Amino acid sequence: MSEGQNKLLNQWQIGDVKVTRVVELEIAGGTRFILPDATRDACKDIGWMAPHFMDEQGNLIMSVHALVVDTGARKIVVDTCIGNDKQRSIPAWTNLQTDFLNDLAAAGYPRESIDAVMCTHLHVDHVGWNTMLVDGEWVPTFPNARYLVAEKEWAYWDANQDDQEYGPILADSVQPVVDAGLVDFVDEEYQLCEQVRLEPTPGHTPGHVSVHITSNGQEALITGDCIHHPVQMTRTDWCSSADFDQAQGQDTRESLLQRYVDQDILIIGTHFATPTAGRVKHLNSGGYWLDVN
Repeated sequence: MSEGQNKLLNQWQIGDVKVTRVVELEIAGGTRFILPDATRDACKDIGWMAPHFMDEQGNLIMSVHALVVDTGARKIVVDTCIGNDKQRSIPAWTNLQTDFLNDLAAAGYPRESIDAVMCTHLHVDHVGWNTMLVDGEWVPTFPNARYLVAEKEWAYWDANQDDQEYGPILADSVQPVVDAGLVDFVDEEYQLCEQVRLEPTPGHTPGHVSVHITSNGQEALITGDCIHHPVQMTRTDWCSSADFDQAQGQDTRESLLQRYVDQDILIIGTHFATPTAGRVKHLNSGGYWLDVN
């Protein structure tokens, strides 16, 4: 398995499948609202996280990025970040003007080339580039793609949309692609193609899924938000403030780590900072850690 061959793009090869990370934002600090237990002092004691996932002051480093899964026959975008021109309750995420689409094209994937968009769940930072603003209207960013969402996930948010929490997420980033007839509501174990299938990882949201890649005897898992940050491998009890069901989320996280620890499977974190991917290992002091070497 070839990993990180192109550090600029952050790219991995899993058998015949290429996975490319396209970054929208990567920042240190500002994560306490998501992981309130992850104070600087508490994180400093977890030394393996530095320098990739934590700075010298104990600030966690996180990334918002999309992952393009290229099987040769299929070009699948997993999660679409925050997006430009969106009105959000988080000031730093409001009216973004990033070069995400240009960066995607520079990586070899102009938006017209994408044939599937897989949203692991429907939170604000995973659906934003589903749409783009054109002449004052939200239109599908990937016109030749089928947008895939777990049916259970859609049913929950369709019945429980709350614009007060993050802003009008469904209205500007999901409903327009539904109205365009581009969305397929799928089972949480849906097989996208021979090499790519979904794996249920509920708790963060009711229909949350991860994406499992298998090719020529090699494997990788794109986490989604069942693990927001690698620190949750050591502290599985540190739950996200955005979790729908924190107890279920912790159970899901612990089950996943137990299943994949010391296995030759590449874990690619949806919010893990550069280098983003590694293998889960047992930690001598208890819990787990992510080996990126």
